[in-house]
Amino acid sequence: MVCRMFRIEAEVDKERRELLRTRLRDTNTAASPALRALRPEREQPLHVWALDAGDGLAGGLVGHTWATWLHVAYLWVDERHRGSGLGSRLLAQAEHLARTERACTRVRLETWDFQAPDFYRKQGYKVVCTIPDYPPGITEYTLVKRLA
Repeated sequence: MVCRMFRIEAEVDKERRELLRTRLRDTNTAASPALRALRPEREQPLHVWALDAGDGLAGGLVGHTWATWLHVAYLWVDERHRGSGLGSRLLAQAEHLARTERACTRVRLETWDFQAPDFYRKQGYKVVCTIPDYPPGITEYTLVKRLA
């Protein structure tokens, strides 16, 4: 039996994070024929911004595309502009760009119960996962949409 000594550390290290990400991606790619077929494809950022008359940030969407999917990470609209349709416009523009310029066929995103699950349902999204108490007292939803 081989006894190995390890030093365990708990610190933020961006260089190690990237090394770990690369090694995990390589391991997963080696194990999955589907991922091997996607090997040259990488995540590409997709950002859509709404600026007011003074070039201030009125709203925005931050996401990325990968493997025919758009993943929306953040969608935010300034309180002064909520209810104006701006969120719908930002989301529609991101979906359009993902579909027409990047050949995406689906979208995924996460939201909390107090944020916008009903907004996304109105935009054609379907709930595929709910995680109660994440964080405690809050439910997280994962929603998806097929792009036409």
